[in-house]
Amino acid sequence: MATAVDAPKDELPLIVIVGPTASGKSSVAIELAEAHNGEIICADSRTIYVGMNIGTAKPSKADQARVPHWGLDIVTPGESFSAADFKAYAVQKIAEIRARGHVPFLVGGTGLYVDSVVFDYEFGPPADPELRVKLEAMDLDELHNYCIQHNISLPENDRNKRYVIRAIEQKGISSKRLDTPINNCIIVGITTDREQLRERIQKRSEQLFDDGVVLEAKTLGDTYGWENEAMTGNIYRLSHAYLDKLITAGELKFRNETADWQLAKRQLTWFKRDPFIEWLPLEQVKNYIASLLA
Repeated sequence: MATAVDAPKDELPLIVIVGPTASGKSSVAIELAEAHNGEIICADSRTIYVGMNIGTAKPSKADQARVPHWGLDIVTPGESFSAADFKAYAVQKIAEIRARGHVPFLVGGTGLYVDSVVFDYEFGPPADPELRVKLEAMDLDELHNYCIQHNISLPENDRNKRYVIRAIEQKGISSKRLDTPINNCIIVGITTDREQLRERIQKRSEQLFDDGVVLEAKTLGDTYGWENEAMTGNIYRLSHAYLDKLITAGELKFRNETADWQLAKRQLTWFKRDPFIEWLPLEQVKNYIASLLA
């Protein structure tokens, strides 16, 4: 259990809710934040992009109206935004939320984003332009081999070339980090039955297409180009292939579900390494956190 006994009593706790994609993090966080005067910081490396709404399952305008959300629409596709940038952003927002007398909720499935805050990562220097050119010339397999040869841990999304390159530039992320979570921090992970999670992923995938994700992908591709790293996210990359008639609609849906399932497994692998997470079924998370806040 991750609670901080040494934290000042007058400082509102940071509530962290993690789990794999489609596990129900957002909905339970909104209910809790609404009931306990909270504000949500989204720890998601995809919802930071302007215009990527459907494909990233970004909280709806109605949900954002219920509870203030941060970490959304920070940059446009193609703009650089690193884990170090997220940490600085989130730390500032946590301080601002507490200053308003509200409870900060850090919610998401991007493990590096969450850990950068919870374990107070100290990131290395900015990217070396010469090394960046060298790395950009490599394909994913070559980058993975580079990581193996140099004992560098792959990032959570190891199919995203930008993330792999940044992991290399950071030498596998700085070794300067806390051994235990920051003070006054409660971390809860959502456990989900394997088959139930696959069903939730399938339903959410179907909803994406009902909501018009392919049209969103085309609009983004026409506006920002298909080559920037933001557009290599699963659904946008697959939609591009579909629009180019390289795959059928059925293949698009099947491959998207498969990719999301693989993402969920990578996310769980990341978070399971953290002994400070209190793992609970979704139906128990709300009462557990509510009792701590009470």
